[in-house]
Amino acid sequence: MTELWVQRTGTRRYTGHSSRGAEVLVGSEDVDGVFTPGELLKIAVAACSGMASDFTLSRRLGDDYDTTIRVSGPADRDNERYPVIDEVMELDLSELDPDAAQRLLTVVQRAVDKHCTVGRTIKAGADVNLTIATD
Repeated sequence: MTELWVQRTGTRRYTGHSSRGAEVLVGSEDVDGVFTPGELLKIAVAACSGMASDFTLSRRLGDDYDTTIRVSGPADRDNERYPVIDEVMELDLSELDPDAAQRLLTVVQRAVDKHCTVGRTIKAGADVNLTIATD
């Protein structure tokens, strides 16, 4: 299993690490060159939707199909949560007839609903358990 951790690198600045060698810079919105935790959450949702639909789309549109998934959702600062996360998957389906395009979109939606672990977790809710280890 991949190990994940964040390490503090400055005031409200962290670097996220994976045991596979990946890194991501995390910090507050007023720091250049970093993602906020909320932005990473939204990116995770969009990337998960893309990955969940990749096989279906590449099978129908070819391995070199292009897509961009835009994701947004303002924070509710009174409750410190994101009440809505909106995704827009941009696809060029102009080569398909309207019925085939609609069938593909239905299959894509089903694939995302079934296989996007991040989206499914957010929709269902998850327990988050914090343990504080001290020396």
